[in-house]
Amino acid sequence: MTDFLLDHYAWLKGLHIIAVIFWMAGMLYLPRLFVYHHQAEPGGELERALLIQERNLLKIIINPAMIAVWVIALTMIAVNTSLLGQGWLHGKLVLVLALSGIHGFYAGAQKKFARGERVRSEKFWRIMNEVPALMVIAIVLLAVVKPFA
Repeated sequence: MTDFLLDHYAWLKGLHIIAVIFWMAGMLYLPRLFVYHHQAEPGGELERALLIQERNLLKIIINPAMIAVWVIALTMIAVNTSLLGQGWLHGKLVLVLALSGIHGFYAGAQKKFARGERVRSEKFWRIMNEVPALMVIAIVLLAVVKPFA
């Protein structure tokens, strides 16, 4: 099986990149929905629509994409263990772990919105909308430039 995966390593990388694109699309959109949610009238039609969109975005796109990112990444590392000695990968993994934590934070926030709780400000969500973008810039640069190799 390892030989097969090594022979098709470029396919793994391609699938990994596709999963990252889907994950990041959702991670950049969800906090924007939270901003709109703050602007919506509690119990109103817009809030009900946003609740559906937020839940679906997490369940249908963000969660499966993050799982795919991790499964494919760990598979790539398992078949190419030389990656473990690369400093750039260590930095990338730290950032991806942090991004996964933010993902969990967003999922928790979505549940709070569904319960009618608005514990963070609109300004907070506007700022949080930028955090995944900055992190993914650093992640991509580490993966492409490979400093500390």
